[in-house]
Amino acid sequence: MKKKSWTEKLNDKKDFPKVEPITDKMSKRWGKGTIVIPAPMEVYDLMARVPEGRVVTINDIRSALAKRHGATIGCPICTGIFARIAASASVEGKGIKKIPYWRILKVGGVINEKYPGGAEVQKKLLEIEGHTVRKRGSRYVVQDYSERLAKFG
Repeated sequence: MKKKSWTEKLNDKKDFPKVEPITDKMSKRWGKGTIVIPAPMEVYDLMARVPEGRVVTINDIRSALAKRHGATIGCPICTGIFARIAASASVEGKGIKKIPYWRILKVGGVINEKYPGGAEVQKKLLEIEGHTVRKRGSRYVVQDYSERLAKFG
């Protein structure tokens, strides 16, 4: 069986988005309410909207998705996976526009080393856009990232 390309994975809706109740097991961490499992392309579209010189965290994307669907939270696992797929599809070059995936950070302003090119490439791209990136332990962190957060309307 042929392995799917990143672009094929990005375009595979799998009946998403879905809004479901937060399960009892999940409620210990996330509380009560509903969770949205987004479509991969929704994550891609939000990632594409981050302007040069700005950044967002994956949690900002999750919050925007939850708001869009009237849910309490955006699924942390699916949103993270779909962000990785979106980043990889954007550099794959199979009909998907390249998006500024390097502007999407982990919690605390940490660069996501799983995105294309790894942390070093993203560090360079962020520095070109005027961000200051510092090494903290084995990770790279965008200094003062919270002052340069983009807002999703």
